[in-house]
Amino acid sequence: MGGVYSEYLSSSKVREHYNYTKESPDTKDTPSRQVASALIILLCCAIVVENLLVLIAVARNSKFHSAMYLFLGNLAASDLLAGVAFIANTLLSGSVTLGLTPVQWFAREGSAFITLSASVFSLLAIAIERHVAIAKVKLYGSDKSCRMLLLIAASWLISLVLGGLPILGWNCLGHLEACSTVLPLYAKPYVLCVVTIFSVILSAIVALYIRIYCVVRSSQADVAAPQTLALLKTVTIVLGVFIFCWLPAFSILLLDYACPVRTCPMLYQAHYFFAFATLNSLLNPVIYTWRRRDLRREVLRPLQCWRQAAGMQGRRDRTPGHHLLPLRSSSSLEKGMNVPTSPTFLEGNTIV
Repeated sequence: MGGVYSEYLSSSKVREHYNYTKESPDTKDTPSRQVASALIILLCCAIVVENLLVLIAVARNSKFHSAMYLFLGNLAASDLLAGVAFIANTLLSGSVTLGLTPVQWFAREGSAFITLSASVFSLLAIAIERHVAIAKVKLYGSDKSCRMLLLIAASWLISLVLGGLPILGWNCLGHLEACSTVLPLYAKPYVLCVVTIFSVILSAIVALYIRIYCVVRSSQADVAAPQTLALLKTVTIVLGVFIFCWLPAFSILLLDYACPVRTCPMLYQAHYFFAFATLNSLLNPVIYTWRRRDLRREVLRPLQCWRQAAGMQGRRDRTPGHHLLPLRSSSSLEKGMNVPTSPTFLEGNTIV
């Protein structure tokens, strides 16, 4: 056992695998690569800020503590962590890659797989919740909160296991012929297994939504209420955007499994497909905050407070002599307040 895992700390293993799977490992920090890395990091920072605002909105307002919004909050948490994982992945790419040990490489790539898994399971949980709420006409009660939290915890546990399988032993260290070209330390069967699991889950989600739409079309007005239909359309759009953004990446991974080593040049451009996939984490909060006015108002509240505070500070800075302004006692007397007739002074620029 010790001999197997001793390779995890070898500083030459990553270089060996990249040299085998790629004709010429492109790891130089060229100006174009640096610009692309900077843009990706800015994109990921926007992802983190957007999803953090959503999480704050869901946490601070008890109105959003229902099952649907808790699952949306879980999706926002996975997207936020995906932004952090992509930042780390970008910073540890390029010339840094060949200096990593296998355990560092597995941590870099595994974090992205874990957050992707969490997003897929969040979408599945949302679909199940919508099916229960609409198809069965049965809403979650307060006694089901524990069950919802257990479901969320289980989705993260499964994601951790699925993303951690390579570091636990399902990799191609010592078996170069079984290595992926896109992910040179991952075994091709593992990559195929992950893509297959995600595809099955997404197919199940699509089937659930088709079932829900069939029920809604044949139901009475209570089930097909405007608010219910609006929420259903929102989560359906979220699912469609996820498939649109990740389908190219899944396709390149399937091509990776089918192609023998160094026979498909397109695989060397896989980073563009994964960069496109990161847009999903950016678009999700835009979709469900734009379509839900109450959630949008709560998400934008911190930004509005910050803008108002900045505006008040700017007015103070532009007002000369704003520290000592007279307070007219007559105005205070009109409000029924007993104040001396001599002028009083206030701290700040407020005039009563």
